[in-house]
Amino acid sequence: MKRLLVLALLLTAAAGDIHSGYDDASPETRAMQDDDSANPGFLWVREGEAQWSGKACAACHGDARVSMRGVAARYPAYDAALNRPITLDQRIAQCRTERQHAEPFTPESDAALGLSAYIGLQSRGMPLQVSTDGPMRPFYETGRTLFNTRMGQLNLSCAQCHDERAGMKLAGAVIPQGHPNGYPEYRLEWQTMGSLTRRIRNCMVGVRAEPFPPDSAEMTALALFLAARAAGLKIETPAVRP
Repeated sequence: MKRLLVLALLLTAAAGDIHSGYDDASPETRAMQDDDSANPGFLWVREGEAQWSGKACAACHGDARVSMRGVAARYPAYDAALNRPITLDQRIAQCRTERQHAEPFTPESDAALGLSAYIGLQSRGMPLQVSTDGPMRPFYETGRTLFNTRMGQLNLSCAQCHDERAGMKLAGAVIPQGHPNGYPEYRLEWQTMGSLTRRIRNCMVGVRAEPFPPDSAEMTALALFLAARAAGLKIETPAVRP
């Protein structure tokens, strides 16, 4: 009976009691995120704003505060020409190479994180609402499988930490539910901004698994599942996390 009760509590938490990593952060970290003048992520946002104005983004899309409103909340999104979903970072790279005829940003560079953060900021406060129907469904299911697959020398899955043990502590830190609603975000442990891809790869290294390549189908499918799993949570970009 006790095991059944524990299982029921775990299933209830996984099914509906979702919350942002913001709620697990310390009051000091939350205060840093809440104050745009103290949030270090805004250093990258300003970089992104300059990129938007100076590299022809505005020439096509106009005022980002209007044209990019809600965009980050819908990614990863399906690309009919590629017949697969792509992330917002991949869309930015696509625009640079195909429309601006420029070199793509180096992954995790200030320029890449800045433009992604600036676009993400325009959706701040809006709920995540990615599509998982139609042609997106197989990719969503792949992401779900990856999330629940044990991997690495430690033989752990994403779900074992971020579903079953969310709210518990590991090395004194609260284990979050692992939602992507704040990326790119400033992490105090990194002392810099980072993407969701970097966070996932860090986790994979932590369980002693071979990380998925940044632009791999597996990474995109997992990002899609994570966004769908966090449906309804508000965009916080640029978030601040421990």
